[in-house]
Amino acid sequence: MRDVIVTMDGPSGTGKSTVSREVAKRTHLPHLDTGAYYRAATLAAIRAGVDLESEDEVTRAVGVADINEEHDGVFLDGENVSSEIRGGAVTTHVSRVSAYPQVREILVDMQREWVKSHGGSAVVEGRDIGSVVFPEAEVKIYLDADPSVRARRRALQFGDDPDDVVADLERRDTFDSTRAVSPLSIPEGAVIIDTSALTFNQVVERVLDLIAAHS
Repeated sequence: MRDVIVTMDGPSGTGKSTVSREVAKRTHLPHLDTGAYYRAATLAAIRAGVDLESEDEVTRAVGVADINEEHDGVFLDGENVSSEIRGGAVTTHVSRVSAYPQVREILVDMQREWVKSHGGSAVVEGRDIGSVVFPEAEVKIYLDADPSVRARRRALQFGDDPDDVVADLERRDTFDSTRAVSPLSIPEGAVIIDTSALTFNQVVERVLDLIAAHS
């Protein structure tokens, strides 16, 4: 397969993470979860004890943090924080931190450098990948699903109360789609795949077909 960047955008609960990991595995491409970078950045700010409502303070904390993602986890200053970044404290504050333009600028640079350092090809998932981070990507995918389906998937994944998940998804969707910088949107040229009634394997095969068409 020739060099290719596959972007996988969409809201929470659409299957981005599981699908992108499987696609990366089957195509032997590196996989990057950009959402993990924003979670690690949020953890860095929390650990630094800065005011999370101050963009300047958060940016300084993130600017000196060493954030990296490899096959065995997400690392902050050399420590594997894969579990901690999924905790309640980070989840509560990650939308605020990820909305800061200066923070996004730092992390977008990190993400582009990550792909470059891994050979220039990758499957990259997130919420602004095909529109901002890699707007010239060869294959752009936007996964979507009915809100009730997304909520049920998230509840099963994390063992949360479905009603709480619905409220959290609504909050995150509104925040992500209305933020001033890099809002969640369908990238130009992206293929939209509604995963509501599709099995995991069906979604993966659809994506693989799109990649094959560009190889």
